[in-house]
Amino acid sequence: MEAALIIFALMLLAVVGLGAYLTVKAVGAAKRGVERTVVQARRTVEDTTLRAKSFGQVGVVGALAQVRLDLRTSMRATQQALAEGVQADASLRESLGLFERLSAHGHELDGELKRLEQEPDRRRTAELLPDLRERAAKIIQAADSLRWAARDRARRFAEDDLSLLSDQIEMESGALRDWSREPVDDLAAAAAEWDAAQSAQATQTTRSTQAPRPATTPPPAALNPPTPTMQYPWQKTPRPESAG
Repeated sequence: MEAALIIFALMLLAVVGLGAYLTVKAVGAAKRGVERTVVQARRTVEDTTLRAKSFGQVGVVGALAQVRLDLRTSMRATQQALAEGVQADASLRESLGLFERLSAHGHELDGELKRLEQEPDRRRTAELLPDLRERAAKIIQAADSLRWAARDRARRFAEDDLSLLSDQIEMESGALRDWSREPVDDLAAAAAEWDAAQSAQATQTTRSTQAPRPATTPPPAALNPPTPTMQYPWQKTPRPESAG
């Protein structure tokens, strides 16, 4: 009885622990989902604001907004391309590591541009703008290079796979169009040859059974046949009783 109670208590603790673990996992997943949604919404709002500033304002503020928008668009597109490509091609992990290092420079520049948007000294900001544009152009060029290289690699793999698949389909189509050597016809021909061979063998056996046997030839004469006894006319025919 005590053993049964101990087993029941252990099972109850296991069920409670499993329920708590699943609850924590579910809460964590929901929290990450909410955070991801909030981040995406924040990015969307910020991109919309930057687009509005780049088109609606002139001068330094509009130029800073356009630089930030170009930088964020390029970095986000490259990150998405590499993240999707690394799932099918593990060799892109090194490229993804390089992008993470490049992303650190991009975040630093984006933060600096964001701070300069609130800078009241527009003259000083205008003096820094050419250097900021040059740094942004280098980062964008590097990000675009990684993105297009990953896309070109994926497209080349797709073209090679398509070519191989097309060759296999052509071979299979040629085999399907080979009407002269159908498997069913081959089996039928083999069966007909077997029946003909069996019929020929049976006919040969019947003929050999019904063939007339050759006449028996008399045995050859002896080498020294006995000389027949000459009967002379004057000799009397021996009587039967004298033969004994």
